[in-house]
Amino acid sequence: MQIIDRIVWFVNSGIKIIIVAAILLMIVRLITDAMDLNPFAWTSRTVRRLSDGFVIPVRGSLRGFGVDPKFAPVVVILTAILLGWFVLQLVTTIAAMAEGIIASVASGAVFRLIGFIIYGLISIYILFIVIRIIFSWGMLSYRNRVMRFLVDVTEPLLGPLRRMIPTLGWLDISPMVAILILWILQQAVAGTLLASPFRNF
Repeated sequence: MQIIDRIVWFVNSGIKIIIVAAILLMIVRLITDAMDLNPFAWTSRTVRRLSDGFVIPVRGSLRGFGVDPKFAPVVVILTAILLGWFVLQLVTTIAAMAEGIIASVASGAVFRLIGFIIYGLISIYILFIVIRIIFSWGMLSYRNRVMRFLVDVTEPLLGPLRRMIPTLGWLDISPMVAILILWILQQAVAGTLLASPFRNF
């Protein structure tokens, strides 16, 4: 268990460092844009080179929504924090699932072992759906490798639900219904397989 805890701490620390680095980079970008520095100066070119990979795609999405593209660095900051939080949740879920599986195997609790596996996989699947929703707001296309993975993984559930559930105007509520169904299933697993009063079952 100590090894898992150390891995989780290491990954969490790395994610937090990445989030802080992204925030600082975007703040520097905002400052250099506000100061209207010479675009050919070394400072401006360096900041643009480091940040354009994040800012330019977001600018395109903001234009699609009719929002001023100058807010792109702020959106990048919010996205970095949100995605960082989701990754932290994913790491915590996987770590809890691994610890539960190890403890269940050590004690011979077969039902709890199955319960931890199912509970953890459902948690991961819910996170994939939520991340797909956020990425779709950012208008990421299917050509994006991450978006393609998310669509391929979540569409087997969302596709049939989308055909059964009518949209509310422009709002597709099938992901929310999917999350609700998965949450109910997760609670059922927690109340049965994970709540067994018998040590070895």
